[in-house]
Amino acid sequence: MPHSLSKNLKSYFREIDSPLFVTVMAISLLGALNLWGVAGVNSLLFKKQIIFITVGLIIMVVFSFFNYRYLKNYSLPVLGFYFISVFLLFLTFYSQSVRGVNSWIIFGNFTFEPVELAKLMLVILMAKYLSQRHIHINDFRQIILAGIYFSLPFTIIFLQPDLGSSIIFFTIWLGMLIAAGINRRHLFFIISVVILVGSLAWFFVLHPYQKTRVISFLDPYNDPRGSGYNIIQSKIAIGSGYIYGNGLGQGSQSNLGFLPEPHNDFALAAFTEQFGLIGVGTVMVLVIILISRILQIGSRVASNFGKLFSIGLSIFIGSHVFISAGVNIGLLPVTGLSFPFLSYGGSNLISLMAGLGTLQSIKRYG
Repeated sequence: MPHSLSKNLKSYFREIDSPLFVTVMAISLLGALNLWGVAGVNSLLFKKQIIFITVGLIIMVVFSFFNYRYLKNYSLPVLGFYFISVFLLFLTFYSQSVRGVNSWIIFGNFTFEPVELAKLMLVILMAKYLSQRHIHINDFRQIILAGIYFSLPFTIIFLQPDLGSSIIFFTIWLGMLIAAGINRRHLFFIISVVILVGSLAWFFVLHPYQKTRVISFLDPYNDPRGSGYNIIQSKIAIGSGYIYGNGLGQGSQSNLGFLPEPHNDFALAAFTEQFGLIGVGTVMVLVIILISRILQIGSRVASNFGKLFSIGLSIFIGSHVFISAGVNIGLLPVTGLSFPFLSYGGSNLISLMAGLGTLQSIKRYG
């Protein structure tokens, strides 16, 4: 039996992308280590995160056995999951508001953020839709229909209001359109519409606190105890880490409560405070390896669905990393986005694991 198990494991790791699997394991464990230092090894947050990581890895393995061609060849399951994700997004309006945002579905102690599932479903839907119509991508009717699929969940996300996830959602959609070969004239039109809608939203849709966040990031010291507090404390935490960091659990900004959301929005700052430039450099190298492996898998498969899915998934992860890191170092306004694998929480982690499992299926089945 042990010999048979060992043989099966060797066979499995030959079929999947092993460097991708190991990288996901490594960065997930660094996230758990960060939470250990922030909340303590006996804390409920740490124990729950270990469960999230374990469940996520199991989901990644299970999805790698699922033949992705069902998503590529059949529209019904893709549309079904898409509309389920939209329905779950709609339910957030009837759930409890957290910090003025209706982004979660809450049942007792169970909390689920459906926008993370919606991001993954957008990647899958656009990969399927654009892979079937890439020859006709210059037909503006195809752009309009893709825009309808995008705008339905996007509108709900924007009205929650979840500005950070709205940006991620738009970035995934536009990035996949560009990858599919949208022409410059249509791209210019889309960007012009976005600028117009964004300008109107600033005056008529955005809440005052969201406008304050944008303004405060430009000069956080104008209101150091109010709107600029989060960014200032994040910079202090990052700066105090120096080269080697203060050590596991030794971050004063995090442990003394000065750094807000050290387990989530500002997880990167908390990690840097503990492990310094070497630690955060290790995280960024792992992220680069992860995204490069995703794109390599996509470049080697024959199907357009696989290529577009890998691009969409890399945009999903990369945009989260870019915006979250930008917020932590004070280059972007506070958006409330998690850092993939490093921040606490199951919704983003499990959605990414499901996406990575699907990618492994693309690697296995070609």
